[in-house]
Amino acid sequence: MKPLYRLAACLTLALWSLAPAAADFAPAQLRDFPRDTLTITHGASVERFQVWLAQTGAQQEQGLMFLTELPAGYGMLFPQTTPRVMTMWMKNTYIGLDMLFIGANGRISHIVHDAVPLSTEIISSGGPIASVLEIRGGESRRLGLREGDRVVQGAGQTASP
Repeated sequence: MKPLYRLAACLTLALWSLAPAAADFAPAQLRDFPRDTLTITHGASVERFQVWLAQTGAQQEQGLMFLTELPAGYGMLFPQTTPRVMTMWMKNTYIGLDMLFIGANGRISHIVHDAVPLSTEIISSGGPIASVLEIRGGESRRLGLREGDRVVQGAGQTASP
């Protein structure tokens, strides 16, 4: 039995070494997007994310479309110049996403869990918001994120433009 355990361990290490490290995650589709950090405070916990900023109309239209993976701890922020109702869809988006709608006060006002890949169903913020954060589907539940949690971009700026 020991040779089988050794073989399984070697195969696991070999496959693990072939997978891209999350710290190196830099898909070609997003190379022209600016990047920043973002934190979400909930209770006594702080969650950190590396985010791409969809600042222009073209970047916001593209979003995370055509990506086939999104590691934990990564996402895309869609800041708005003035708070407004936002609608989104998952057309050409191959991965499930959680959408966190963030008010002008820097707090999560609404969460859509596990948006369905490739769906053209309209997803609404439900009210005026300053930005939207898209993260890997299921991650907001896994981390225990909730409406009311505080979102801070970069060096202490609320997650808005």
